[in-house]
Amino acid sequence: MLNIDQIRRTPDEVAAALARRGEEPDFVELLRLDEERRAAITERDTLRATHNQLSREFGQLMAASRSGGGEPARLEELRAETQAVNERVEDLGETIREAEATIETIMLELPNLPLDSTPDGLDESANTVASSWGEARSYGFTPMAHWDLGDKLGVIDMERGAKLSGARFYVLTGPAARLERALISWMLDVHTREHGYTEMALPAMVREQVMLGSGNLPKFGDNLYRDVEEDLWLLPTAEVALTGLHRDEILDPGALPIKYVAQTPCFRREKAAAGRDTRGIKRVHQFNKVEMYQLVEPEQGEAALDSLVEDASDLLRRLELPHRVLSLCAGDMGFQSARTYDIEVWSPGCEEWLEVSSCSTCTDFQARRSNIRYRPEAGARPQYPHTLNGSGLALPRVIIAVLETYQREDGSIETPAALRPYIGADAIV
Repeated sequence: MLNIDQIRRTPDEVAAALARRGEEPDFVELLRLDEERRAAITERDTLRATHNQLSREFGQLMAASRSGGGEPARLEELRAETQAVNERVEDLGETIREAEATIETIMLELPNLPLDSTPDGLDESANTVASSWGEARSYGFTPMAHWDLGDKLGVIDMERGAKLSGARFYVLTGPAARLERALISWMLDVHTREHGYTEMALPAMVREQVMLGSGNLPKFGDNLYRDVEEDLWLLPTAEVALTGLHRDEILDPGALPIKYVAQTPCFRREKAAAGRDTRGIKRVHQFNKVEMYQLVEPEQGEAALDSLVEDASDLLRRLELPHRVLSLCAGDMGFQSARTYDIEVWSPGCEEWLEVSSCSTCTDFQARRSNIRYRPEAGARPQYPHTLNGSGLALPRVIIAVLETYQREDGSIETPAALRPYIGADAIV
C-alpha cells in the first residue's frame, strides 16, 4: 500500500510515477475523503474535550446539589448539551469509518511506485537484457521439445492430467517425478546451507487478510483459487504466506535481515494467459516452486535485490543452463513491485527463453498492507521494513530446460552434475 501522506504532500509526483506503469490515477476523490476524514477527527477530538469539561461541571453541580445547593436548571442544560455532544460524536465516528473504508478500497487498488532506477516502458518490448551467462549447446541432431520428449519417454502425461483435473494439469511419472523431487531438495539445500536462508514449511491455504497484505487481493481475485465455505485462498506463490508470517508484528531491534526459503505448490487460474503456451507444461494451473524471501531495513533493499538475483543465477550456473537476466520496465512489473529482474533460461527444444525466476523489491508496499514494522534500536519509533522475493527456482520450467538441454541422440537424458548425488545416476532416463 502506498503512503497516503506522500499522496497528500505530492499528488502530482505520485501520479507521474504511476503513469510510468500505465496507470491514470485520479486522486481528487481520495484527497477529498482524506480531508473530510481528518476534519471529522479534529471535530470529534474537540467535542470529546468538551464532553469531558461538561462532565466535570455536571459532577460538581451534582455534588453541590447533594449538599443542599446546586442549580437544577443548569443540570438539565448540561444533560441536554452532553447528549447533543454524544450524538454528534457518534455521527462523526460513522463519517470517519465510512471515509476510511472508502479510502482503504481506493488505496488497495493502487500499485507500488517504480523506483527511479526502473527503466521506462509500458510493456515487455521495453525490457532490457542486464546480463547473460553461458552458450547454447550444439547438437548433432534436432533437439526435441519437452512435450515430444515427455511423450516419447513416457514421463510427462498430459492426457491423464486432463482426465484427473482438466486442461493445463499434468502428471509426472517415474524419472520426471524423481527429477522434480531432486531439484527441489537440491535447491533448498543450496539456499539453506550456502545462501543463508531459513527453510519454512507453510500451509498451502491462507486467509483473505494475508492475500490482501501481499497485494494479491483485491486486484487479482479472478486469477486465484478459493475455498468459499472456509474463506481460504490457495497460494499462487509462497511469497503470500511468507509476507503474512509477520503480519501485525513489530520486529525487535537486530531482527533484520530475515531470509526465508520455502517450497510450496502454487495454484493459478491463468485466465490472462488463455491461448498462450498451451502445449506442454510451460503454463499450468498447479506447479511447484521454491521461493526466496527477505525482510530488510530500507537502506539494504538494493543490495538485497542483487543478492536474490545472484542466488537464483547461481543455481542455473551450477546446472550449466544458459540464461539471461532481464531488467523489467515500469509497465511490465508486478503490482507489488518497485523494481524487478526476470531470469530466463534457454530451452533448445522449444527454442525460446523461459522465465524461471522473477526477483523483486516491493519496498515498504507489502509491509504497510500487512502492518509489519521493526524497531531500528531499543525505544525507537517502529518503521516499515522492505520486503523482497524471488523464485529460486520455479518448476516445471526448470524441468523443461533440463530435459531439453540434456537430451541425447539415443533418447536418454543426461543428469546434470549438480543433481547426480540426488538422482544417483548419470542418466535421468
